[in-house]
Amino acid sequence: MTGKADFTEQEWALLLEGPPIAGLIVITAQRGGTIRETVAMGKAYAEARQQHGESELLDAILAAKPEVHHTRYRSADELKLDGLARLRDAISLLGFRASPDEVGGYRRFVLMVAEKVANAHREHGVAVSEAEQAAIDEISAALSGPGES
Repeated sequence: MTGKADFTEQEWALLLEGPPIAGLIVITAQRGGTIRETVAMGKAYAEARQQHGESELLDAILAAKPEVHHTRYRSADELKLDGLARLRDAISLLGFRASPDEVGGYRRFVLMVAEKVANAHREHGVAVSEAEQAAIDEISAALSGPGES
């Protein structure tokens, strides 16, 4: 089992940032619903905590307060570009340190956060707008390793 002790402080911060950065990418993909979408991110963490014990890695990630230093980004595009790069880096890091099941669990959790955020607010009569779905697709691609989709 992989846990917090298997990572440096900087590596651990990168892993912690993945789920909320995915949520922020979706939140900034479409105007409107920011409060509902932010609350949905918190609910995604709460729901995942109910699965406690299935993965030491996810348990440790879920025990930490989700935060992203979003003020370092000057635009939604900058947040998205850097956020996707950070997600790729996190998956790459996990590929070296964690089991395939743990990598899959992290990937699923990050995508669950993004999808919960997208579904939190209906835009133009649809549950997930085209812009939000495109953001989710980009997040999914960033989380996929070589040969995965």
